[in-house]
Amino acid sequence: MLGEYITFAAARATQARALEEAITRLREQVLEQQAAGGYQGPGPILVGIGASLAAAAAPSWALRSRGIHSWRLGAGDHPLPFPRSVHPIIGISQSGRSSETLAVLESVDEKLRYAVVNSAPSPIADLVNATLSLGNIADSYASTIGYTATIAGLGMIADAWDFGQIDEAWERVPALFAWTEDTVGARARELAATFDGVATADFVGAGPAVGSAEAGALLFREVARLPTAAMSTRQYLHGSMESAGLGVHVVLGDKRELEVAHTLSGAGHKVILITSEDIPETATLQVVQLPKLPSAPRAILEAVVMQILVEAVAKRQNINIEEFVFHNSDTKVETAQ
Repeated sequence: MLGEYITFAAARATQARALEEAITRLREQVLEQQAAGGYQGPGPILVGIGASLAAAAAPSWALRSRGIHSWRLGAGDHPLPFPRSVHPIIGISQSGRSSETLAVLESVDEKLRYAVVNSAPSPIADLVNATLSLGNIADSYASTIGYTATIAGLGMIADAWDFGQIDEAWERVPALFAWTEDTVGARARELAATFDGVATADFVGAGPAVGSAEAGALLFREVARLPTAAMSTRQYLHGSMESAGLGVHVVLGDKRELEVAHTLSGAGHKVILITSEDIPETATLQVVQLPKLPSAPRAILEAVVMQILVEAVAKRQNINIEEFVFHNSDTKVETAQ
């Protein structure tokens, strides 16, 4: 990885500025590639793993909302070679070395290969004809800026696909990101106290926010060592909600999610609701209100809420964020760099 690793705290401290710069850089790249004839035809299949897969949820929702068929798929969850298809594959990997994502790209026709990476050059960036690079941004091991910038890149591709225009909401994201950091940061200690003494946490999101639920669950596993589960609202309602108990329930959304949050909190369970609606708090329901935005820009604000929460929980519980327990040698391909 060309972009060096820095601490979680350092990455969080520089993220707002780095994201602003990345959005400008990514917009220019997307427009250039669009003008050169890219991002046309059948909708893309967004392929990644871990946080990269989570980052694809809101952009794939944005594509479908425009009437463009699109999917996000776990890179390691399908037999290879990848089935023949007219749909381009966008491989997502911050390091550009994710072995599963690289294998998928290698198995498809060269003209169908796209990539969104942070590190370029890298094995994935070198394999495809059209690479969107975040710019070798220094990132934390439990990803912060790499994750939010990946959403931005994919979100702008979703806007631009099939002769679309990049949404003007992206111009407001840096200021709204800083506002979210200040607003939620002021409540970080209070929100973090919700996790005192709990053994599990559920993260539940509306369709476009499923990725935010997944990213939040992953962060809490990586950073706070807390067993978590993530799922869509509708999946949660179809049985999984029955095990609600002594954990925390983080619910993201503006529609059915409001009723879910009230049902859980009304039964005495701890709930943090992340929504753009103005909802009164109760003894068991805490609300983080975000501005109304399109799905991909909003996912970035949801991500920073998760980052603030997990950092505060880890600090409150005296967990060293930079210490990872397990290191798996087969998830990244080796390079000479």
